[in-house]
Amino acid sequence: MIPKRQGLIVWFQHMKNLKHIKRYGNLIHASKKHKYAVVYVNQEDIETIEKKLLRHSFVSKVDRSYKPFVRTDYENTKPDEAKKFDYKMGI
Repeated sequence: MIPKRQGLIVWFQHMKNLKHIKRYGNLIHASKKHKYAVVYVNQEDIETIEKKLLRHSFVSKVDRSYKPFVRTDYENTKPDEAKKFDYKMGI
């Protein structure tokens, strides 16, 4: 069974502290300019990992990603009737 994953956005102060952040999950992206990192962790452990990350002095704040809770099945997926005829131009 595939474990449910969720992203954490970790705001830090220096890039040299990125090594400590990597230990808590899979590092997906880190921004030098904006000083944040995206780390994916298991949903069961998200609260404990969030508390552990906030204990570090170099972590400013931790935000959760809402991607697992956003619906991705759309109700109106029918193509527009006007566009339907444009694709059948034939060459």
